[in-house]
Amino acid sequence: MNNEYNGLLTLSPSPHLKSGDSIQTVMRDVLIALAPAFVWSIVAFGVMAAVLTALSVALCVFFEAAYQLLTKQKVTVSDLSAAVTGVLLAFNLPSSCAWWVLIPGAFFAIVIVKQLFGGIGKNVVNPAIAARIFIFVSWPSQLSVFKEPMSDAVSSATPLASAKTGIISAEYSALDSFLGFIPGCIGEVSALCLLLGFAYLLVRRVISWHIPAAFVGTVALISFIFPQAGSRTEYLAVSVLSGGLLLGAVFMATDYVTSPVTSGGKLIFGVGCGLLTVMIRFFGAYPEGVSFAIMIMNLLVWYIDRLTAPRPFGRIRERRGKKE
Repeated sequence: MNNEYNGLLTLSPSPHLKSGDSIQTVMRDVLIALAPAFVWSIVAFGVMAAVLTALSVALCVFFEAAYQLLTKQKVTVSDLSAAVTGVLLAFNLPSSCAWWVLIPGAFFAIVIVKQLFGGIGKNVVNPAIAARIFIFVSWPSQLSVFKEPMSDAVSSATPLASAKTGIISAEYSALDSFLGFIPGCIGEVSALCLLLGFAYLLVRRVISWHIPAAFVGTVALISFIFPQAGSRTEYLAVSVLSGGLLLGAVFMATDYVTSPVTSGGKLIFGVGCGLLTVMIRFFGAYPEGVSFAIMIMNLLVWYIDRLTAPRPFGRIRERRGKKE
């Protein structure tokens, strides 16, 4: 028999899906999608953005390989999942952040959140999100100072932070936020670059539109109806284009392991992320709520999947001794 047909007649349990995709190819596509934001971060914040990102990747890869060697497991750093975690962790930090913060951050992401739960595919929450929150809680001052783009000046007020005080900053326009001429974390400032990455992932069918659309759409709708500063359109632009909304919605909320499987579940998950983000932004002490919202919804994924799972055709479920 021709080699191309080998294995096609083999009997095996379901599922009977064949795909050329692997963890490595999916993660490679995610890294490619993150490339525009990475390039812009260097343009906007200088070489330090590249240094922090490279260091974060190196530390995540090191901790994963070291843990697997110490526990006598197969080393899987070639699947690029640790590299993606490293990039996303760096993207959630300002370029003014001290480099040493990445050491405990990367350890927490890879060892505590990922490996101790069994490795890739078994973590309950997104490792980069959890590490970002860990750093924020442990060293809040490191995440409160941001560099001005194309400048050595620093600022403690991003457009989103100014809006939290009831003021829409006249210094930065919606176009500035869209292109990336605003202070913020390394990978979140350019909505254009993030949307280019989103388009690439959609074309490559790495992710679907459901979670990003539901997430961003919920935040946009509530922000438009209940503006906290300026006009409706001004507050809408600030809410969507600044802060970590697009980065979180496109690259972290869509994580295969920590997001629902079904289309309906993804929409519920996205809406839940959006509602929690708005609640934290409106009523919480912090101007941003994306990271907390995603992590909270990560913990509810099992329930969402159970709620939205399709009923097998012809199955009779027994309950309390009675057939349904």
